[in-house]
Amino acid sequence: MKHLALAAGLTLGALTQPALSDPNPADWAGVKAEAHGQTVYWNAWGGSPTTNAFIDWVGDQVSGRFGVTLEHVKLTDTADAVTRVLSEKQAGKDDDGAIDLIWINGANFASMKENGLLFGPFAEDLPNWQYVDVEGKTVRTDFTVPVEGYEAPWAMAQVVFMYDTADISTPLPSAAEILDWSKANPGRFTYPQPPDFLGTTFLKQMLVELVDDPAALAAPVSDNTYATVTAPLWDFLEDLTPTLWRQGRAYPANGPRQIQLMNDGEIDLAISFSPSEASTAIANYELPATVRTFVLDKGTIGNASFVAIPYNSGSKAGAMVTANFLMSPMAQARAQDPEVLGYGTVLHVGALPPEDRAQFDALDLGIATLTPQQLGDVQDEPHPSWMTRISDDWQTRYGVQ
Repeated sequence: MKHLALAAGLTLGALTQPALSDPNPADWAGVKAEAHGQTVYWNAWGGSPTTNAFIDWVGDQVSGRFGVTLEHVKLTDTADAVTRVLSEKQAGKDDDGAIDLIWINGANFASMKENGLLFGPFAEDLPNWQYVDVEGKTVRTDFTVPVEGYEAPWAMAQVVFMYDTADISTPLPSAAEILDWSKANPGRFTYPQPPDFLGTTFLKQMLVELVDDPAALAAPVSDNTYATVTAPLWDFLEDLTPTLWRQGRAYPANGPRQIQLMNDGEIDLAISFSPSEASTAIANYELPATVRTFVLDKGTIGNASFVAIPYNSGSKAGAMVTANFLMSPMAQARAQDPEVLGYGTVLHVGALPPEDRAQFDALDLGIATLTPQQLGDVQDEPHPSWMTRISDDWQTRYGVQ
């Protein structure tokens, strides 16, 4: 309910309003009935025309199927939406807030959860949750923060390694094999220079791969254990760095520069956080057609994009209907289509009913894109404090101007 009309002859002070009750996610028939006619203001990143087009499509679907009007409020920074909800709470606006749904993860989710700004739990009561891959995908934690049903997953990103099969005959599915190959082929591998996101992702991925107990990375960094936990990473980098492109005396500034080096024939191995990036780059003539991708045998780091509902949304039912549709096999297959978004799915595709699985089987993921089954299990992101600490430490040890 976005507005409440005053009855004729009543003053604002004389009007008594019944307390608004939140819809019960477990009563799905009731949720759908309440959602019909609601407008949902979805605050989501608006910097990509393809993503905006997908959200428009979602709006058409939830409107036609459930009578929900979806309005995309385009953000440049998700933190702006978090600040808006916090400001409303501080002002006592506990009902009918300006935001009904937020595309969110990581620190922004942690902040909203910590400050009591979220409605829920709701996610695991949504009907399409039954299809979510809770074992193989990181959908119950968000950068180590327990989700506990306060956000619903709708897209996956996962580390893959791109390699040129013209020069590397088989994948290198472990840190040890990457090191051995780089020693035998000096100058043919590099990664973006931290603190670039992909550069720090490479450091995190190798740390997860090499550490004795990955569970230690779920807790914040401790001065008492940092040196011991990270020792295998620094030992690995000590051996790897002299074998890198330009002997580790220079690094590409970012992911696009790394891809350019591969396209120019200067390197044969690179890291990506998008399983479909290589296929897209090949289609755009930005990578050789011989490039393919692989993951490590132990799995690779991944994280999910989620949607969450602010505690003071006036359209919680409509927001839940939208979140549930985003997890549907129909929406997930469309999002995975590289001609639409190329996002990874949060679903367990192999466990879907045959007619739903067929939507994924029919997709042309691209010549270099691994199937959901081939991507395997997803490794948890370390606690964010690890990324900051190892990035700073790397700068001291290996950073170049």
